[in-house]
Amino acid sequence: MSGADDVWSRLSALTPARIGLGRAGNGLPTREVLRFGLAHAQARDAVHTPMDSDAVAGAIAALGLDCLRVASRAPDRATYLRRPDYGRRLSEEGATALASVAAAQADLALVVADGLSARAVHENAARLIGAFLAHAEKAGWRLAPVIVAEQARVALGDAIGAALRTRAVAVLIGERPGLSSPDSLGIYLTFDPRPGRSDAERNCISNVRAAGLTHAEAAFRLSWLLRQALVRGLTGVSLKDESDRALETGETSELPPGEAR
Repeated sequence: MSGADDVWSRLSALTPARIGLGRAGNGLPTREVLRFGLAHAQARDAVHTPMDSDAVAGAIAALGLDCLRVASRAPDRATYLRRPDYGRRLSEEGATALASVAAAQADLALVVADGLSARAVHENAARLIGAFLAHAEKAGWRLAPVIVAEQARVALGDAIGAALRTRAVAVLIGERPGLSSPDSLGIYLTFDPRPGRSDAERNCISNVRAAGLTHAEAAFRLSWLLRQALVRGLTGVSLKDESDRALETGETSELPPGEAR
């Protein structure tokens, strides 16, 4: 192995990014062509695999939480992909179902949305919620029933939060899959949710998955942001995520051993 090859080998071991692929003649080595084909197929599967809403709702109910299922106005996956605006609006049935939920105003609504990767939801949503519950209980936050939303985009959480009259909404959604991350879950937190909110008014926690941000750390970051949002009455570009500082200064007693930096 040459010195240059050795450098690329060591760098490649530090990242799933496609670097140091090498070449065979004028093209890529066969192993890299096959790896690319596999990654592309996994990304396509993540987008087109339907969310198993029964299993997701069952896993959330096993945590002791009430759960309600709704759908956006996109009637199927093909329409969802062509019409992003439909994915941001509640179906009539969904709006009716939420209107029937008579509850006192809660601090937070958790929305589990398929987005562009049902796999991410299957592998991460319930585990993340389970990790977050300890923070919610400690803070005394009131939680609305967890909403499982099909054919949903981030902004659907605004309509759900408004219907439930919650102070904030956190949308746990399957992120657009990359070639090395078909299982990545994102969290979008919005204070005072209502239709018409812009993406600049949200805070995002990204890359929640086995090879990325752990469920425990993601739950810690969400609780830190929610606490600040409820105190200051805002989210988005006006709320800088400084949860790293809390981790660096040792405010990590809520994380399991080995999760703290």
